[in-house]
Amino acid sequence: MIDIQVESLAESGRRYREIARHAVEATLAACGVDVAEISLTLLDDVAMRALNRDHLAHDWTTDVLSFALYAADEAVLGDVYVGFEQAARQAASEDLPVEEEIARLAVHGTLHVLGFDHPEGVEERSESEMYRLQESIVVALEDDLLTALPGSEASP
Repeated sequence: MIDIQVESLAESGRRYREIARHAVEATLAACGVDVAEISLTLLDDVAMRALNRDHLAHDWTTDVLSFALYAADEAVLGDVYVGFEQAARQAASEDLPVEEEIARLAVHGTLHVLGFDHPEGVEERSESEMYRLQESIVVALEDDLLTALPGSEASP
């Protein structure tokens, strides 16, 4: 059984929630996980900054935070927080659809919940197993992101 709960503070919350849910489902499937409970929340900059400060002592906004809440012998349980305003800025700077960046961050956060990690350097990160898996999942989702999900063909 897989249970995915997605909440949003975004005005375009429904569309972003569906994209995030689809991305989490695809990530769990790609990793062979069939028992999991993932909560994903889309937050604005103020909430992401507070969460980052309170839990990691980093006083700045960020794009994604993840918390694995299970032991090795338990079913997957975790919380993922995606900063939708930061995602929109990142998408704009890379000339990507915001839906793709929301999906990428949902995949990234879910992979962290599943125990994947990456180095901190930009070059090292892009060569890591986690990054390669993340991008393969995002590529597999691309058609769905722009056509199959309700309302996702429109801009926010």
